[in-house]
This record gives sequence, structure tokens and C-alpha cells, in this order.
Amino acid sequence: MDLTLHIAAGAAVGFAIGLTGLGGGSLMTPLLLFFGYPAPVAVGTDLLYAAITKSGGALSHHRAGNVDWLIVRLLALGSIPTALLVHGAISQTTLEQSPEFEQLLTSSLGIMLIITSIILILSGNLRKNARENKPERLMGFVSRHRSHLTVAMGIVLGVCVTLSSVGAGAFAAAILLTIYAKASTVRVIGSDIAHAVPLTFIAGLGYLLSGYVDLTLLASLLIGSLPAIALGSRLSSQVPEKTLQGLLIVILFGLGLYYTIINKLN
Repeated sequence: MDLTLHIAAGAAVGFAIGLTGLGGGSLMTPLLLFFGYPAPVAVGTDLLYAAITKSGGALSHHRAGNVDWLIVRLLALGSIPTALLVHGAISQTTLEQSPEFEQLLTSSLGIMLIITSIILILSGNLRKNARENKPERLMGFVSRHRSHLTVAMGIVLGVCVTLSSVGAGAFAAAILLTIYAKASTVRVIGSDIAHAVPLTFIAGLGYLLSGYVDLTLLASLLIGSLPAIALGSRLSSQVPEKTLQGLLIVILFGLGLYYTIINKLN
């Protein structure tokens, strides 16, 4: 029964990923928590799930010439060492064996879900203002320090993705589209997906080595999700984008409030 349920859950999240392009961490980790999995298992399993599911998209974007490997390298320069440092810091303390560790992960998840929902609301205006160089002083600073800002963005992603599994999708893409406002949208998104693969793999590997990844669960989620992602991608053009995005914003914001506030009261 659990196997069937997990395959169905993978299919549902996979379909949503294909339909919206939203990162699976925003949907899969809350779902696994709803199923009763401990937060470290939910986060760790979802990170490896993300690494595998994003690999196909990264390869497709690479073949189409939609990956700027300089952006990927700059992001990785910040994110990969940070993810390793986060895991190192956790393993060198008693935090990993304490209830506070689970609370840290669920709170990080809630915060990132709220931030992602806000970014989805603001992303259109952020991109438009960046292209029009408004405000000039700020965008002039961004232009002069683009490489440093990209590395700094990688550091932020290294912390957020490792602790919550959320951030390598819509959140990262929206910020990168602002930093690289003159680049094509598909090229920035392709670069974001390509970077997400090594980041989620390294972050997930840390949880695997600590015994927090359920490999049977991971396999069943992949069985359901991989064909569903392809189906969702084919149908994405037939769904009203604004309606779908509005629904996702409400869901993510509601989940974020739950994990930052309501869950602490229970």
C-alpha cells in the first residue's frame, strides 16, 4: 500500500513540476512530512530526488545550448563548499541527534516557502526593472559586481538548499534573471537547472552518509514522477499560466506559514 501511495505521490509532484517548472523541493518535502517522515529523511530523500529529476532537464538545456557554464561555475563556487560546510558543522555538533535539528529543518523549509511565494509575486517586476536599469544606481552596482553577486547567491543557495531542499528552483531563477537581466530567460533558467544538479546531489549525499535517505522511498517516487514530468511538460502550454501561478503562490505561502508558525504551536 505504501509503495502505491509513494508512486502516486511521485506522479502528482512530477506532473506539477512538468506543468509549472517549479522546483520539486517546494512540493515534495512538505508532502513527505505530511506522510509522517522525519524532516531529515524528507529533506535528504528529496534532495537526491531533485538531483536525478533535474539531470534530464540539465542535459536537454545543454544540448540546446541554453547553459551558460560561467554562471554555473560561479554559483557552484559559492554553493558546493557551503553545502559541505553546513553538513560538516552539523556533524561536528550534537545538533544532528537532537530534536532541535528537525525543528531547524522544518523552520528553514517554512521560511524558504514563504520567500519563494513572494519571489513568484515580484519576479515579473524585478525582471522588468532590471532590464530597464531601474533604479540606475542599484543596477549599475549589479552590472559592475555581477560575478561576485553570483558567487554570493551560490553561498545563499548552499545554506538554504541544504537545510530545506528549497531554493534551487523558482527562487534561484528569479534572482538570476534579475542579476543577468540582459540574458535570455531560457539561458538563465537552463544555467540554474544545470547548477541545481551538483548542488542537490552534494547536499543529498551528506544526508545519505548520515543515514537520512530512504532509498526505497526514493525509487518509488522516481517511478511515479519521471513519466509524469514528461506528461506535465507536454500539457503546460494548455494551462493558463497566471491562474496556475496564483494557485501555487497561495499553496506555498500557506505551507510556509504552517511550518514557521502553526507547526511550532502543536
